[in-house]
Amino acid sequence: MASYLLRRVLYGILVLVGVNLLTFLLFFTISTPDDMARLNIGGKYISQQQIDDWKVQHGYDKPLIWNPRESGTRKVTDTVFWERSVRLFVLDFGSADTGRDIGHEIATRIGPSIALQIPVFALTIFVSIVFSMAMVFFRGTRLDFWGVVLTVVLLSISSLFYIIAGQFLFSKLMRVVPISGFADGWGLVKFLSLPILISLVSRLGYDARLYRAMFLEELSKDYVRTARAKGLTEQVVLFKHVLRNALIPVITNVFTIFPVLFLGSVVFESFFGIPGLGSYTIEAIGQQDFAIVRAMVFLGAILYVVGFVLADVAYTIADPRVRLA
Repeated sequence: MASYLLRRVLYGILVLVGVNLLTFLLFFTISTPDDMARLNIGGKYISQQQIDDWKVQHGYDKPLIWNPRESGTRKVTDTVFWERSVRLFVLDFGSADTGRDIGHEIATRIGPSIALQIPVFALTIFVSIVFSMAMVFFRGTRLDFWGVVLTVVLLSISSLFYIIAGQFLFSKLMRVVPISGFADGWGLVKFLSLPILISLVSRLGYDARLYRAMFLEELSKDYVRTARAKGLTEQVVLFKHVLRNALIPVITNVFTIFPVLFLGSVVFESFFGIPGLGSYTIEAIGQQDFAIVRAMVFLGAILYVVGFVLADVAYTIADPRVRLA
């Protein structure tokens, strides 16, 4: 078990190194610090002196990878690569191009993102599995037919439609919940109820249809026929045998959305005025603050690696044979 997890962690570290190098390549070679300066300063006529002053002010005046003017280890550490990329491995995100501390902003904004995404995460898993199991239990009936039709309709509609329709119906017409905003304490319930409901509806079609296909595939296997031959009821076959044996693909699907718990949903946070990490990223893109964008890309990579490591742990619990793979 320990060696299995160690291999997965080492794979994850290699992924992070690759993401870090690729991000640095994209931001500092294809888009040079001079380009960043021009984008941030704005205007048609920008002098080289203005560009140089901006680079000095934001720490982009140093060599990218190797500093021949320094001695010893400072030849490597006194570079843009070390200060802007290597330090990300110890979660030192540095300062934004606007001067704000990125680490402080992340710590402040991660709470609203989690408050939105944890209920969505739990409800989506529960409702999708229950709904798909109900369709499988009543397969071949009208309930199954109309359930499939409903899932196809749900996954065919953009989440933007659900957001706009939900805000118009529940906020403008019925005035049940605020159209957008955020509050601390129990006051956040009225602000998060609508985005949680819409997030659940927008994901239900895809997840329920996927789980239904998984469960139907398991029903065609030999162990199901053996269980039925022993006289087990359909409920026991579905919930004790089929559900357990279909957990591996379910776990994979569940943990792919793990980073969203922390990074937040960009679309939902923007439309509902939730001050989370998703809206923070959108604001940084709009302001062309590449320091924040780099930090969020690397943080997202970390969370994806953590999510897949947790998925590997869950695999070993659902099926101990995975440890031998």
